[in-house]
Amino acid sequence: MRSLSKKLIKKLINKKLKISVAESCTGGLLSGAITSISGSSKVFMLGLVTYSDQSKNSVLKVPKQIIKKYGAVSAYCCLSMVSNLSRISKSNVCVSITGIAGPNGGSKKKPVGLVFIGIKKGNKIKISKCLFKNKGRSYIQKAAVNKSLGLALISLK
Repeated sequence: MRSLSKKLIKKLINKKLKISVAESCTGGLLSGAITSISGSSKVFMLGLVTYSDQSKNSVLKVPKQIIKKYGAVSAYCCLSMVSNLSRISKSNVCVSITGIAGPNGGSKKKPVGLVFIGIKKGNKIKISKCLFKNKGRSYIQKAAVNKSLGLALISLK
């Protein structure tokens, strides 16, 4: 996690870009991974933890209909989160994470370990659907953060 964060910050500084994140199931771990690195203040703009459906709606303006129809853990919600974060933060790179870290809350359709990660760089948006092994809440959260850092790095190529 630490080496990915360092690489990401270095690349963002070199390219003179800013990053913001909106997290749900990771509860601020991604923001923490980025801001634990010296120099992150040059590139890190905003970190939001929109854990509840209500906060996704009131802070990130995710339409209630999206949450009602597809659920908070969906590509649609993730897309809305990253798009609206981009508008709010004015950052060049935005990351959104929504998923089920467990141990409860999963279903056949949406098992524990299902995480959607949105990356927006400029006008390009990519939503990735990930299914992490159910090795416990902490494992899933850390895996989602690592994947997010890696995807953010790839977006900077």
